[in-house]
Amino acid sequence: MQKYEMTIDGRSVTADRYEEIRNPSTGAVVGLAPVGTLDHLEMAIAAAERAFASWRRSSDAEREAACNTIARVVTENAGELATLLSMEQGKPLKGLGAEFEMGGCAAWAGYTATLKLPVTVIEDSPSKRIEMHREPVGVVGSITPWNWPLMIAIWHIVPAIRTGNTVVIKPSPFTPLGTLRMIELIAAALPPGLVNIVSGDNDIGAALSRHEKIAKVVFTGSIETGKKVMSSAAPTLKPLTLELGGNDPGIVLPDVDMSKLVEPMFWGALINSGQTCGALKRLYVHDSVYDEVCAALVAYGSQIPMGDGLDTQNVLGPLQNERQFRKVIELVEDAKAQGARVLLGGEPRSGSGYFYPVTFLAECRDGMRIVDEEQFGPVLPIIRYTDLDAAIAAANGTQFGLDASVWGSDPAQLSAVAARLEAGTVFINKHAEIAPNVPFGGIKCSGLGVEFGVEGLAAYTTIKIINAAL
Repeated sequence: MQKYEMTIDGRSVTADRYEEIRNPSTGAVVGLAPVGTLDHLEMAIAAAERAFASWRRSSDAEREAACNTIARVVTENAGELATLLSMEQGKPLKGLGAEFEMGGCAAWAGYTATLKLPVTVIEDSPSKRIEMHREPVGVVGSITPWNWPLMIAIWHIVPAIRTGNTVVIKPSPFTPLGTLRMIELIAAALPPGLVNIVSGDNDIGAALSRHEKIAKVVFTGSIETGKKVMSSAAPTLKPLTLELGGNDPGIVLPDVDMSKLVEPMFWGALINSGQTCGALKRLYVHDSVYDEVCAALVAYGSQIPMGDGLDTQNVLGPLQNERQFRKVIELVEDAKAQGARVLLGGEPRSGSGYFYPVTFLAECRDGMRIVDEEQFGPVLPIIRYTDLDAAIAAANGTQFGLDASVWGSDPAQLSAVAARLEAGTVFINKHAEIAPNVPFGGIKCSGLGVEFGVEGLAAYTTIKIINAAL
């Protein structure tokens, strides 16, 4: 049985206790993950502090080279990491799965290497020169989730390194193995202490958030946990980037062409078996095209193979853990009890693994838990509407504000509806598309701050003004 280790100060660090990590498709043990302690966390923070003392003075070229090194290491080891990711997370190797995720890791690292934050001259007059400089914040604490564990780790780590910071990362206890191995590989190619990893239980994340030597926390996860991270960070007034839950609405207009849009609509909702914060999670469909949209989604979804991720024929996998599996079952059963009509799926699959089939539910309505809550699974409730203003109000009427989308054929109407939707990103005729050059973040309870692009890079810095009399 393979045993994985933490990496601190460029060295492998063992633990007193290890936990089995099981494949959600089969229940088989994938490997043993170290259960780190608060002492390990202190070691990692101290190592990152020592590394920061010199890395903060590194040149722009050195930082760019480090990010390119990360991209190269990820690319060279993508096969091993994708297989490990598929086994512990459940997502298939193919399709929008593990190999896709590793490609994203390399793309984000490579693109972020090209970004720059040059000195901005605010005023240059005969009497004064005022410049704005961007300074690294210090040791960045990263807390990552279980749905896209390696790609989100890269999202946190690479902009930190690019701007002269160092990192301590704490992966999800559900999916630590791939991150442990990736950081081991990356750390071996970088100066000691730039990137450190401590795996373990939730107490590690809480301690990381409140630690006075952690200068910034980047967290991706649920709204509930994000509030706890924010509370823990408050006494030290450290800046936060929080990418939290989404219950993304989509509005389908009467002139929608489903022959063109069923595929992006399906994958906007069902990417990673729905286990994506920015996936489409509730669909408002005009009454005149309701039956047509439902039929198109069912026809497309019924052809999508789901199963063990290592079987390259599959493009959807299981739910990652039993808790999420039980939640999806509970929400669907609640919807059925309240009159929702099952168009496809609707019952957990028998046999091993946390498999819940692609499920479309008709005649759903606001007030049902399946509509009001983030289900985070391969289930899409479809809500009928006749009044567009009411549909927009319902789409906006939650605590969530990550993404939203509108679907149709008239560019003017699509733009008009998009302008009224309240979300960090509003898509037109697509959903759940992200890119390293496009800022991404939520509003309301779906997040604080942005990631990606120059705006996301700047979030890892503080502003220093040099105001000189001439």
